[in-house]
Amino acid sequence: MATRVETTPAWQRGKVVSWLVTTDHKRIGILYIGTSLLCFVLSGAMAMVMRLQLAQANADVVSPDRYNELVTIHGTSMVFLVGVPILAGFANFLVPLMIGAADMAFPRLNAFSYWMFALGGAVLMLSFFANGGAAKAGWTSYPPLSTQTAGTGQDLWILSLHILTVSTVAGAVNFLVTIHNLRTRGMTWTRMPLFVWSIYVYSWLIMAVLPVLSAALTMLLLDRGLSVAGLDVSTSFFRPEDGGSAVLYQHAFWFFGHPEVYIIVLPAFGIISEVLPVFARKPIFGYKAIAFSTVAIGFFSMLVWAHHLFTVGLAIPLQSFFMVASMVIAVPTGMKIFNWLATLWRGNLAFDTPMLFALGFLSLFVIGGLTGIYLAAFPIDWQVHDTYFVVAHFHYTLLGGVVFAIFAGLFYWWPKMFGRLLGETLGKWQFWLLFAGFNITFFPQHFLGLDGMPRRVYTYANDEWETWNLVSTIGSWIMGVAILLFVVNVLRARKGPRVGNDPWQADTLEWYATSPPPPHNFDEVPYVTSARPLYDLRRRLREKRGETGAL
Repeated sequence: MATRVETTPAWQRGKVVSWLVTTDHKRIGILYIGTSLLCFVLSGAMAMVMRLQLAQANADVVSPDRYNELVTIHGTSMVFLVGVPILAGFANFLVPLMIGAADMAFPRLNAFSYWMFALGGAVLMLSFFANGGAAKAGWTSYPPLSTQTAGTGQDLWILSLHILTVSTVAGAVNFLVTIHNLRTRGMTWTRMPLFVWSIYVYSWLIMAVLPVLSAALTMLLLDRGLSVAGLDVSTSFFRPEDGGSAVLYQHAFWFFGHPEVYIIVLPAFGIISEVLPVFARKPIFGYKAIAFSTVAIGFFSMLVWAHHLFTVGLAIPLQSFFMVASMVIAVPTGMKIFNWLATLWRGNLAFDTPMLFALGFLSLFVIGGLTGIYLAAFPIDWQVHDTYFVVAHFHYTLLGGVVFAIFAGLFYWWPKMFGRLLGETLGKWQFWLLFAGFNITFFPQHFLGLDGMPRRVYTYANDEWETWNLVSTIGSWIMGVAILLFVVNVLRARKGPRVGNDPWQADTLEWYATSPPPPHNFDEVPYVTSARPLYDLRRRLREKRGETGAL
């Protein structure tokens, strides 16, 4: 057997430097996940401060300007520094392993995408120290507020999103080329893991809509005024006072913004589609239906953006089209829900921590989806637009759905990443505290919205809103305790017992590699004959040994 020759220069082999210069997709995936979790903690701390401010009427925990900065950076970082990149981290680590490849198609481009993400995140977070403070116009940064806000914080917000767009598009190109060209022998399109399907559609969505966001942000920056080579440039794309249209920005932003929801949610769906069959001890029900519904969701997600604009004065026929399109997208989404439930039906369920988080995802995402159908009906949207009902809806959809799926994935793939399991007892405590805290935080916000409390307000004088706001604040701190338990679990797991290659007895190719995998991933890859290659391999080995009975 040939001996591998070490070709890496000595200076690149240090414990720290080797991570800084790595092009190994697994290390880059872990860097993505670790950086995103740090941003998640920072964003969560911002949210807890905001909830303290709103716990009582007429409170003065933070100033109005600081509160608006927290609202803006919290929302922006949760979408651009947590939701998208942490799932890109899972994809970086898992996609080559799942398709039997040695690495991503473009390893250096992969490293470039991570470091651009880290740079964009640093620009956004450090904008608090800019002249005039951070951006204050909300995570959507609607003009005219965003064009009239003084200081450099808003400009840095635009710069950070441009950098993050470059990072995300570079990663999407890499995923598409890798999935198209590097699948192992026998892995046809209908034998790919469902998580890989979700990353494939996620990547096409990124390619389709992020350039639109970049164009809108460039026009917004020019509207704010720009000095180039001593020449002052100022445009009026979105400035109504100079003949521009603020609604044009909303169209451009939400043409990106609503597909962005599915850019975040589809990989979460992929995680759930991998976790549920393993802990139900059954194959996924309706593999092709789930795969093709992922494509359908990606397509329809680009036809529904204007349901965010129901209150700007669109013609009723247009509102009717976007209402129907928004409801149609519930069909392929509902197809996934019913296929997941059918997978669970009469399964031999194991309620390990990954399974608990997957079930938590199902319940919370369904609640968010149902309230989304209400908001898709424009007469209802007219009544609750820009209230806390909308805040509750998108937190159930994105935070409730995606964050629970992310923790399901972390607990499930942690042994593959690090060769050690996260603690089950701490994991279950974390789940129940997070599940309870989440519902205590966000379910009362439906009532606040129906009672007329507007979103993004710094304070309020209505004593009737105080009780539910206090309950919501208590729930946010319960969630904070749950996240602290996860940190403790991670620290304890560093000295936990090592596990084998496949501690869950799973069915996809990443579990064929060692835990953690070597730099080259596989010494050999079995020929793929179905969407469950390891199940097929175990069955053939049992047949060779003459064993019978269920696996």
